[in-house]
Amino acid sequence: EVQLVESGGGLVQPGGSLRLSCVTSGFPFSIYDMSWARQTSTSGEDLEWVAGIVAEEGTTYYEDSVKGRFTISRDDAKSMLYLQMNNLKTEDTGVYICTTGRDERTALQSPLRGQGTQVTVSS
Repeated sequence: EVQLVESGGGLVQPGGSLRLSCVTSGFPFSIYDMSWARQTSTSGEDLEWVAGIVAEEGTTYYEDSVKGRFTISRDDAKSMLYLQMNNLKTEDTGVYICTTGRDERTALQSPLRGQGTQVTVSS
């Protein structure tokens, strides 16, 4: 059974940091490109792609609004995906979801995704 389970969300003040984790099982994680996406008040029920990382070579891609603030990484030995989020802004509030794919096109079409973890940025 394929599973992707996110954790690490919470309430943080603007300017704060959080580190999200996604533990995966049931598929060969090391050969899959992976991404983080989010549902926000702006995107509604649609997912907004945030960041992606290529399998094996580790090249990373970011949505413009998070460049320089977010860092995606992976640990293939543990089949885990991470998202370090610094200098958080209120507009980063949303449900963050771990999924396969390296960019907006592939990630948002992926049928493999977790349930998400809530991130709330508020003073």
